[in-house]
Amino acid sequence: MYSVSIKEAQKIASNLLNKKITQSNISYLIQYGVIDTIQKDNTIYLHQEQLLNYFKKRHSKEHEYREKFGDDINWALSFEQYKESERTKHVHRLHPYKGKFIPQLVEYFLDSHTDNFKQDLYFKKGDIVLDPFCGSGTTLVQANELGIHSIGIDISAFNAFIANTKLSKVDTKLLQLELENINGKLEKFIENRNYIAFEIELIEKLNNFNTKYFPAPEFRKRVRNKEIDDKIYGKEKTKEFLPIYKSLLDKYKIDISGAHGNTFLDKWYIKPIKDEMFFVFEEIKKIKDQDIKNVIALILSRTIRSCRATTHSDLATLKEPQLTPYYCKKHGKICKPLFTMKNWFNRYSKDTVKRLQEFQTLRSDALAKCIVGDSRKINIFEKIDDENFIAILKEKRIKGIFSSPPYVGLINYHEQHEYAYDLFGFRRNDELEIGPLYKGKGAKAREEYVEGISQVLINSKQFLSDDFDIFLVANDKFNLYPQIAKRAGLKIVNEFKRPVLNRVEKDRNLYSESIFHMKEDR
Repeated sequence: MYSVSIKEAQKIASNLLNKKITQSNISYLIQYGVIDTIQKDNTIYLHQEQLLNYFKKRHSKEHEYREKFGDDINWALSFEQYKESERTKHVHRLHPYKGKFIPQLVEYFLDSHTDNFKQDLYFKKGDIVLDPFCGSGTTLVQANELGIHSIGIDISAFNAFIANTKLSKVDTKLLQLELENINGKLEKFIENRNYIAFEIELIEKLNNFNTKYFPAPEFRKRVRNKEIDDKIYGKEKTKEFLPIYKSLLDKYKIDISGAHGNTFLDKWYIKPIKDEMFFVFEEIKKIKDQDIKNVIALILSRTIRSCRATTHSDLATLKEPQLTPYYCKKHGKICKPLFTMKNWFNRYSKDTVKRLQEFQTLRSDALAKCIVGDSRKINIFEKIDDENFIAILKEKRIKGIFSSPPYVGLINYHEQHEYAYDLFGFRRNDELEIGPLYKGKGAKAREEYVEGISQVLINSKQFLSDDFDIFLVANDKFNLYPQIAKRAGLKIVNEFKRPVLNRVEKDRNLYSESIFHMKEDR
């Protein structure tokens, strides 16, 4: 029954889920062939029964989570009411970072003006919060927005660079001028290069090919209904398109052999991308304002991450350099490698300015700093070089911790930004990571992890106030945190179990994590 318009579908879904569903959300379902449509009198109508079934299934999520993880799971901490754009608001999306938590989780525990806690308020404006596993700075940014001073520590120099750049006070008008200057110079640098004409023709031929063999949304619907095995079909059509691709390489004399070598930049970037990358990097070096220089360097880093010679589905975990067109399951068509970073750099330039401007209207005068060091032994007070911050630290101690420690055997934190380390020359401290992927999840790795996190907490306690509160976010599937608390002289006074609904990983199984509230074990 095709009886529901997009506008009507949006209202039905919003009422059913008791949250705002936009017409864009409905259009997304149409685009990906999730719901059948028919066009009548220039209006698109949806299959009402399919629509209801889809959103009823989403509505039953809470029941599924409670059935798997228990009735004590805190559904308020799912933050299901927030759209993706809200979960990545303002500077939180200045640069990709695996393993970060969403800002709403920080707000929930730090904001004393919410109704979340009826009896206990843990932090207030003017307090200091510590994040000894700072990552990309989510805790620091949200603390600043709430008027809470913050200190972050991270073993990764690039992580600290991301966090401090997000928090810098930048003249956005001057930033725009510098970006317009660099984008203009990049345009001139590449305007007569043969790979630009090559890519234009490649895109045209690829679009025609995809329209013929991968029509949207019909193709996705047939795959979903198992009428087509997209893996086999995609492989066949990729093979069919390759002669077209090779003929264009010959026509424009394009050398794609650049993605080889020992360094990360040599292996994962073709020559045209590398040429543009180094050109922009040299232009950044000429900028006198350090904060603006850092912001544009971060834009360049974000850009080159998107321009690695890999498939769209392997951006998070690289496998092999991809130098030819390929069937992309994510987009349901044949996709291609990139041959210029110009469009991405321009796009990220505009996005960054917009996000910084948004944060400027929300930020407070609270101080924030991420320092590079080993949280197991660093002397925080000696590493803070801001006189105003030193004065505040002398007046009051740190009220508590809000942090998400690394998960055992999950991520190599330096490797995820290897391109940036190669380009910018940051010093690496891989050997000091706690619980890295390369050490695995075995008994020895878990023991090292327990000892490492415990030492961080023991070291941190000397800088905390007497009645401190520690909140650690973790998926503790190995039940390590009771050991960690005991070894650090702490007790777990509460555990908030949180359903995680919006994961970026390919694994779509039900997933939860805990926020452990710890205090001194007196």
